[in-house]
Amino acid sequence: MNPDNSNPDSGRDLQTQPNDSGVSDNDTSASPQSPQVKAQQTAAADVIRSQIDGLYGGHVGEMAEENAGQQTQTSTYHRNHEQHTLPQAEQWKEYHSAWQNYYQKYYENYYTAHVAATSTPTVADTPPQENTGYFSHQPAEEETPEELSNDQALLELRSKLLGKVQESAGKIRKSRHFIPIISAVTVVLLFVFIQYNQVFIANVKAYVSPGSIDPQNIVVDPTTDIVVSADPRLIIPKINVDVPVTYDVGTDNASQMKAMEGGLAHFPVAGASSHPGEVGNTVLAGHSSNDLFDGGDYKFIFAQLDKLSTGDTIYANFKSKRYTYVVTKIETVKPTEVNKLVYPTTKPVLTLITCTPLGTALNRLLVTAEQVSPDPTAAATAPAGSGTASGTPAIPGSSGTLFERLFGAN
Repeated sequence: MNPDNSNPDSGRDLQTQPNDSGVSDNDTSASPQSPQVKAQQTAAADVIRSQIDGLYGGHVGEMAEENAGQQTQTSTYHRNHEQHTLPQAEQWKEYHSAWQNYYQKYYENYYTAHVAATSTPTVADTPPQENTGYFSHQPAEEETPEELSNDQALLELRSKLLGKVQESAGKIRKSRHFIPIISAVTVVLLFVFIQYNQVFIANVKAYVSPGSIDPQNIVVDPTTDIVVSADPRLIIPKINVDVPVTYDVGTDNASQMKAMEGGLAHFPVAGASSHPGEVGNTVLAGHSSNDLFDGGDYKFIFAQLDKLSTGDTIYANFKSKRYTYVVTKIETVKPTEVNKLVYPTTKPVLTLITCTPLGTALNRLLVTAEQVSPDPTAAATAPAGSGTASGTPAIPGSSGTLFERLFGAN
């Protein structure tokens, strides 16, 4: 069999067909072996090799030159041509790394140049720069007169941001819309403080010792009969109280408030008007809280009176003699329950009065104590007919707040 006829494509290759140069294959003037065709093929191959070499660093060109002697020249398109070698994995990695590095450098220089351009004071006088778009091939270093590092760029951004924040804060402070709001809040806070200052201060005083005990008034043996100062005083060691007492004061509110400016006030009502050492009930009133704008140094002297409990000791100095009492009862009553102070007794009794809850005058706290020293059985009887009539309207309390007194509420 003729080997030329064994391949069906062999006859086709010899047919008259135009090649890439526009000359038929069986044309004797421009056959595949003619110098003109070879020159055209070589030129086309060189162009392709140069483009591929630019991408893959010349590897493909070297491979093509090694295989150039093995290629057949029988046809412009040979169906049995050898398979091209694909780029290796390491080549692809190098290829992508090169592009990533390029874009990283590009965007870094782009934004650095942008910050420098916006922060330069004379940017309006500088000539316009060429377009530095995303696909510009001009290096970013040539767009700015000086190069900024990343730290400098960040510092510029922080400075601009801080400047804008300070500018906005200044506008807010100067805004007239906030002046009425701030004024209203100030007035409300001032009103609350004036109206309820005794609540705030009394609660603070409740955790701070409200008095100061003279060391010589510390009692070692309460049964010992000793001579003390002629100034009447009340001493409560448990709550650190050592306070003067004014006796035989009127039961009206004005008299009581005036007397309590100097300490405790005697509240003598009919049936409860005795003095220390006499059979009967000796009633002493003092402030647990009072308005800050009132006079006197004892506005919070009984702020801790509610801490007393049954069995605690109280001392009363009266006419140069010390009388010792022990707490027997603690109760809360209404201001109008004056009858709680009047009851029959055969012993000398002491009752302390103050306002409760702390910082208000809603109720009255009564702390009752019985005399234990000197011997209560030797106590004298209180003079008959002493004290004010039982028609007293209420047990004394606080003097009222500043606004309550201004508008006649108290």
